[in-house]
Amino acid sequence: MDGLFTAENTVLGIGNTILSDEGFGVRVVEYLQKNFTFPDNVALIDGGTLGVELTHFVTGTRRLLIIDSINGGVAAGTTFHLRGDEIKAHFAQKISAHEIGIQDVLTMLELSGKKIPHVELIGAQPFSLEAGVELTASMSKLVPVFADKAVKILRDWKLEVKR
Repeated sequence: MDGLFTAENTVLGIGNTILSDEGFGVRVVEYLQKNFTFPDNVALIDGGTLGVELTHFVTGTRRLLIIDSINGGVAAGTTFHLRGDEIKAHFAQKISAHEIGIQDVLTMLELSGKKIPHVELIGAQPFSLEAGVELTASMSKLVPVFADKAVKILRDWKLEVKR
């Protein structure tokens, strides 16, 4: 593997956990870690707001699933599932620090010949981005829903995930 900590398959939760629903991706990864077991070739990473530093964690992965709150300018709670070039288009329009960082990571890997062959992103439009370490009640209800979505994607990748 090329990455320092990379597995063949990576689930990456990103977001700022002190801005309520912005921390959604991190909270989903925490839920997955507590409620499921994964094969050795799957890494679950709390990427927080690391940005470009995430390169060390995803270089060499073959399949990357990103979980994030997604500000798509739509109704709160709207869900998203983006793949491949849709992800680059989404990040090209974003202004949060961690989203710019992810875009930079994916672009750097592509330019260096280490492009991740398969990337998917799932997320939901946040209800609130106010300061606070807890998700809103409405966003909290989406955590197990998105954990199940993530597990389904991993199973579609032919990986054995157990509750």
